[in-house]
Amino acid sequence: MLYRILADLVVLAHLGFIGFVVFGGLLALRWRWMPWLHLPAVTWGIFIELTGRICPLTPLENALRRAGGLAEYSQSFIERYVVPVVYPAELTRELQLTMGLALIGLNALIYAYLAWRRWRVTG
Repeated sequence: MLYRILADLVVLAHLGFIGFVVFGGLLALRWRWMPWLHLPAVTWGIFIELTGRICPLTPLENALRRAGGLAEYSQSFIERYVVPVVYPAELTRELQLTMGLALIGLNALIYAYLAWRRWRVTG
């Protein structure tokens, strides 16, 4: 039971990190210090997507599930609704590259706007 809870917490952390990678740049519109946290996270997300690698949280979750004797996902709330978002079944290499490029584009727009706004105030 403990391993299942830990595995679920890893999935939630993974989902939270993905959300931060995708939308964290918007937090920089409010807090000037946020890019110091977000830029390394988005760089990691882009690296994972463009190289086709696996985030270290994935093997950690799988190890916890195995340690808890769970060979496959059951139908808890987290596993039914959160896991498919983190690990989509239709994830292909092309989709992964598209998501990586979209991530670059979205964050380039956000940070370009931030740079323009700061330049306008100081310039």
